[in-house]
Order: sequence, then C-alpha cells, then structure tokens
Amino acid sequence: MGKKRVLIGMSGGVDSAAAAALLLEAGYEAVGCTLRLYDGDEPGRCCSLEEVEDARAAAHRLGIDFYVFNFTDLFRREVMDPFAADYRRGRTPNPCVQCNRRVKFDALLRRADELDIDYIATGHYARVDRAGDRWRLLRGLDRRKDQSYVLYPLTQRQLSRLLLPVGRYEKAAVRALAAERELLNAAKPDSQDICFVPDGDYPAFLRRWDGTESAPGDFVDAAGNVLGRHLGLERYTTGQRRGLGVSADRPLYVVSKDLAANRVVLGDEEDLYSRTVWAEDFHWVSLAPGPMAVTAKTRYSQTEAAAWLYPEADGLVRAVFDQPQRAVTPGQSLVAYVGDVLAGGGVICRAE
Repeated sequence: MGKKRVLIGMSGGVDSAAAAALLLEAGYEAVGCTLRLYDGDEPGRCCSLEEVEDARAAAHRLGIDFYVFNFTDLFRREVMDPFAADYRRGRTPNPCVQCNRRVKFDALLRRADELDIDYIATGHYARVDRAGDRWRLLRGLDRRKDQSYVLYPLTQRQLSRLLLPVGRYEKAAVRALAAERELLNAAKPDSQDICFVPDGDYPAFLRRWDGTESAPGDFVDAAGNVLGRHLGLERYTTGQRRGLGVSADRPLYVVSKDLAANRVVLGDEEDLYSRTVWAEDFHWVSLAPGPMAVTAKTRYSQTEAAAWLYPEADGLVRAVFDQPQRAVTPGQSLVAYVGDVLAGGGVICRAE
C-alpha cells in the first residue's frame, strides 16, 4: 500500500509551512496549494502575490508539488457580499468564520477529491480526534494561539479527513521547527488583518464595494434623547467609547444600534453587560445537541466564561452566563467548549 496523500493549504506563513514539513516527516505524501480568494496585492497581506510566492518557495524547499487554485468568485459571493450586507444592517461580522464555513475547507476537500488525495490539512492551531462514532474538534495545546474558535463550522465529513499538525505544538516550537528545516518564512510575522480590508477602514471598503455612502443619524440615550450625530451605523461597534464626538459629563459607550431608525444608542459602562445571549444557525460540531454546562466566549480574543447552553427552535441556542459578559455584539460568534472539546458555535443575534 502506498503512502497516504494529503493536500495542505499553504498561506505563505510559517504555520502552514511547518505543517507541511511535519506531515512529510510523519510519512505522508504532501501536496501544497494556495487558495487564491482575493485579488488584493498589498504586500504581506493574505492572498497577495507575495504570500503566494512565499508559499510556493516553502513547497519548493520541502520538495513537494504546489498548486494555486482560484476561488475569488466564490469568496466574493459567500464572504465579501455577506460581510458588506451585515455591516450595512448594523452587525459586526467575522469574515474568517464565514470563509471557513462557506469557502476554504469545502474548496480544499473538493480539490482533494479531484486529485484523488486522502486528506486535507492546514496550519491552524487546533486538534481533531474521534470519540465513539463522532469526530471532535479540540482547541490547540498553545492556548494563546488556539484557533478553534474560527473553525466551529466544520462538518463531520470535513473533520474526518482533516489533519492539523501544528495544533500539538507551541508557537515558539513551530518557528524553531521551521528554522531547523531552513524554511525562509520561519520568522515571518503573523497576519492579523482581514484580507480585503487591510487598513481596517470599513466605511471606505463599503463605499468601494457597493457605492453607498454612510447615512448619518442620531446618537441617543436609552430614553431616546438626542445626544449628537453619528456618521453611519457601520462606523461603530458595541462597547466603543473613542471617536464618538459626543460631549458628556461621563464616558459614554455604544450599547446598541437601531437599524430601523438609523440611531446609535449610547449608555454607561454597566449598560454593556448581558447574561443571556442568543446565537442563530448554531452548529453542534463535536457534541450532540442538548442542555449542557460549558465555558463560552463571544469574541475570538475573549477569555471563556462559565455558562449553560439551551437549544431552542430553528437552530437557535440560548447561552446563560454565570457572570454578565461585556459588549456582546450581534454578528460575532458564540463558541462553547466542554473542557478542550469545542461543543459548537453560532452567530450572535441578540443579548440581554
């Protein structure tokens, strides 16, 4: 029997290059590829030509075949269009979650099938195992770099064929591994930005995307009293304090947004806290649905907190936290764990 083959998604960064090296050393026949998702060519940005060439160089150094697959139209339709629509309706979406859900892993698996390849792999800091008849997604051993949060949409079929080699390592060890193998991207900084909004200027992106200008409106308090004028709902997110341009005798924060009235509601710090959070389109990735005690978080960078999950109708899940959570934001993801196992996740639709 020949070697098992694996298609490794290579971004141009150190993690995916190290993942390819680890797979080769584990006895797999590795094939590298980059998914071209966005046409932007800002140096150092995800999907730029520089990143593609860095991935190609790593594959060449490792002596493996390398392909570039163009999925720009799919990415535009499934990620960029919904991202713009969500911002226009007052949400703060996470496009990396939607890319994993709608594009990246499905695309990798389809290309693997076309090339008669057994597995797919990436450089994400997470792990996969099997318990009974169910595949499970686990957080990476390096808790500071754990990326399981953005992988919660993965299906059982995808998990059954997914290898995540760097999930068992600390980041420093991954860089050392890459340096030992003389990979040129061993010391390359991690990418932090959304690939299609590299400067973080969302209003400018939206103007370019659909030609629509921001619609100014009123800042109001909880009673509806006008406090000032805002520059467009998409310019603000829950918990924001700076850049409001409102004079007051105390700090004011964005508490919520009223899309119908085009108003941004401001309030005090204590108004930002919620104990109950609802998430829609909830995906039970590793565990069967049911009420359960978990730890959960409502943003990627947040510390988890104790909560109970309660499934409701139509894919809705209610999470009740032991302690109120700050600045829960519609459009972000609620992700829940039982120990190291990712139970499931969904898109936050409201909180109180």
